[in-house]
Amino acid sequence: MNVNVYIWIFVGIIVILAVSLIVVGMRNRQEDTPLEERLHEYISSGEQITLEEIELSQPITERVLVPIVEKVGEITERFTPQNAIEQVEKQLELAGNPPGIDPTIFWASRFIAAIGIGGLLLFVFSLGSMDWSWGKKLLATGLFSIVGYFMPQLLLQSKINSRQDMIRKSMPDALDLLTICVQAGLGFDAAMSRVAEKWEDELADEFGRCLREIQLGNVRRVALRNMADRIGIIEMTSFVAAIIQSEQLGVSMSKVLRIQSDQMRTRRRQIAEEKAQQAPVKMLFPMALLIFPSIMIILLGPAGLQLKDSALSGMFGG
Repeated sequence: MNVNVYIWIFVGIIVILAVSLIVVGMRNRQEDTPLEERLHEYISSGEQITLEEIELSQPITERVLVPIVEKVGEITERFTPQNAIEQVEKQLELAGNPPGIDPTIFWASRFIAAIGIGGLLLFVFSLGSMDWSWGKKLLATGLFSIVGYFMPQLLLQSKINSRQDMIRKSMPDALDLLTICVQAGLGFDAAMSRVAEKWEDELADEFGRCLREIQLGNVRRVALRNMADRIGIIEMTSFVAAIIQSEQLGVSMSKVLRIQSDQMRTRRRQIAEEKAQQAPVKMLFPMALLIFPSIMIILLGPAGLQLKDSALSGMFGG
């Protein structure tokens, strides 16, 4: 067989894996799986139907593509150290546990992205008319495959950073509401429940999860520490430590909440000032590379054309 035939087969496998990964990603956005939806439909209608017929009624993406990605993830997880799997679980926890994404799917996405980008580049090289040797082409393919391998990790880290920034910004306002509720006579758990009911953000979700752990019999200090571990920012860790210490020492909860709110508001202002001071340095590179050359062309372009047609053009080799 010709080399191009092998490349076409390889690209076809890559396309199947990439489409499967996209389907799994879109499927994870849904709260219920299609199988659960079909079960609810048949239960509500009262029809007698077997489980095999319900499975066959699902779309082909659920019956074929999703199991492919899950199988790739299982094979990948088998050769992945346990340490790395636990680290991914911790990172997914910090990212807020995106629906349906587990370490198996995450590792499968890394390898599929690496193989997909590398295979696509190899396919472009096979069709193009570049004068590169196959050694250079394979080197470029390998480098871009490494980029594709680390791309899901970068996206996950970006999700973690954005979630932590969102929680950090909303914490002072949430503590103000907690302080008002506690001063009005509510207990700390009831005040957290009020914040979880009134707001719809990541911090309110974490408060709600912490309250569910307490309702299931977990000790409050353990549930609060678990919440701090799931968020992973210094502000939440210090807040939880202050709440636990106030419980142990019998300090007024409202005073502790007020002090924590003031400290976090100061911290938020300091972070904003720090980012404002970094802005001129970050703006320097796009200005030097994009804005200044355009201004030079606009300002000096007409002068250069007039100089070319003048008597001084001989001085510049014109």
